[in-house]
Amino acid sequence: MRSSNVLAFRAGVVAALTSVALCATAFALDVGGVRVEEKIKVANQDLVLNGSGIRYAAAGLIRVYVASLYLPQKRTTSAEIGALKGPRRMHLNLLREVNSNDFSKGLLGGMRANLPPVEQQKHFDALLKLGAIFGQIPSLKKGETITVDSIPGTGTVILVNGKKVGEAFPDETFFQALLQIWLGPKPIEDSLKPVLLGVNPSNDNSINNSRDRF
Repeated sequence: MRSSNVLAFRAGVVAALTSVALCATAFALDVGGVRVEEKIKVANQDLVLNGSGIRYAAAGLIRVYVASLYLPQKRTTSAEIGALKGPRRMHLNLLREVNSNDFSKGLLGGMRANLPPVEQQKHFDALLKLGAIFGQIPSLKKGETITVDSIPGTGTVILVNGKKVGEAFPDETFFQALLQIWLGPKPIEDSLKPVLLGVNPSNDNSINNSRDRF
């Protein structure tokens, strides 16, 4: 093979490999320094990223976690999400260490703030069970993950670092109740709600990462 042909062949190979690499990374976003996949599978069904944003504390001065909502089809309201059939996922990537007891209290407080009394009573036992699950974990470290899956025929499943913790919550409406923490009328983070609903592209208010060095 002549040298000019060799160079052309090598250039073609490099271009092809570059194209493959770009395709492999085309379905991932960077949110708060966390790699967020735009497409995943839950219970053998394809889900798409509806939105991914940051949960803040201390009036926006501290990043707590990146929340990512996955659905069978994109939706822009909580009611539309509740009407969807098939699996759904809320995935949290921790950006700092969190006391699991405080985290659990935050979840329970968020549900109480967003669910009417009838709904709170309906899910009372599930709320106690949820608190007990996180009560068994001393702390949640920076970089760890919490996943909440809604799986038809199974219910709501909690995973920490990809491993199932506790038993499934069989009432499939419990997942939608949990979502109200982030998507209800009094969401735990005002700036996060429109991002998870796909209305706003981002709520990253940082100029640099110095605030996250704990």
